[in-house]
Amino acid sequence: MSDKTTVHLMRHGEVHNPEGVLYGRMPGYHLSELGRQMASTVAEAIADRDVTHLRVSPLERAQETAAPLAQTFGLDITTDDRVIESENYFEGKRFGVGDGALRQPSAWIHLWNPFKPSWGEPYKELAARMMAAVYDARDAARGHEAVIVSHQLPIWTTRLFVEKRSYLHDPRKRQCTLCSLTSLHFEGDKLTSLSYSEPAGHLIPARDKAAPFSAGNAPEEHRP
Repeated sequence: MSDKTTVHLMRHGEVHNPEGVLYGRMPGYHLSELGRQMASTVAEAIADRDVTHLRVSPLERAQETAAPLAQTFGLDITTDDRVIESENYFEGKRFGVGDGALRQPSAWIHLWNPFKPSWGEPYKELAARMMAAVYDARDAARGHEAVIVSHQLPIWTTRLFVEKRSYLHDPRKRQCTLCSLTSLHFEGDKLTSLSYSEPAGHLIPARDKAAPFSAGNAPEEHRP
């Protein structure tokens, strides 16, 4: 058996989000038609890869993104709460121009410490739970490849941890577009490298690539 294993961290596809809210862990947010197309495109793009394990956030958008992968590779979905979206005070609020939550003085008290961050789940805890799931996926797929379907901030925080970079960052500059793959490469138990790809990148509207949260297919006036 090969001692090389790859764990791909896949962000979910575009979500149907007509109100343009930061939906976080809220139930009832499903993939849009374009999001389903993105998920199918990734499954087709990596169909020749040696994927033997599939681990997925319990949220609907992640489960729906994983479905084409499960079908393509004939795998059962392992649902893992550790790869769920991060907790966030602003969950359920809009970030649209003119009516965004950040314009409300009542929200400013939650923005005092971007290193923690003060508005949500601490980055260190987020990275720890994600890496625990990564190691379990690595062990389950040892010598092969695994896919973990998660969310932008958990994936990006994991990358910052792996690359030993500061957690303080500009959300608009996260390299983690919809249905992208952040791939962790192991030799034995040792993480040796990280790579990034966008198999469905050609399907993402240009305006969403620069959006802080890429929250879904909200109308133009509600987009970040």
